[in-house]
Amino acid sequence: MAVLVGALAGCTTPVGVEAAPHAADPLCAEVVLGLPRELAGMPRLRTSSQATAAWGEPGAAVVLRCGVEPPPPTTDPCVTADDGVLAVDWLAIEGEAGPDGAPWTFVTYGRDPAVEVRVPAAVASSRSTSFLLDLGPAVARVEQTRSCL
Repeated sequence: MAVLVGALAGCTTPVGVEAAPHAADPLCAEVVLGLPRELAGMPRLRTSSQATAAWGEPGAAVVLRCGVEPPPPTTDPCVTADDGVLAVDWLAIEGEAGPDGAPWTFVTYGRDPAVEVRVPAAVASSRSTSFLLDLGPAVARVEQTRSCL
């Protein structure tokens, strides 16, 4: 029975994610290889594109894309996910609020290629986004050249 369950799990439809413009950057491969299998209790899902990952439930998954354009200096809110050993700066962009709350997009600041994490409203309203700390070791494989002020 376990073999059948494993075989069926491998046949699930991947989460459709558009690849970022610089997804082929070799650093993105390093980032994706370092990502956790589980994020804040959410299982990792298969995705449809290179340099992407997703966790949670299809249709309401946290989605990561490596290879997005690095943001220029900005006045957007910047947060530092710092676990005392490793710190990663993220721009925090709140989306338009809907019935479930507001979705959030986080984009690494000062790293090229940049990494984007989209958090749907359903996840943002029910979980802390402190799971960004869990992404730090993988994201830190891209050298930081600028910091939030």
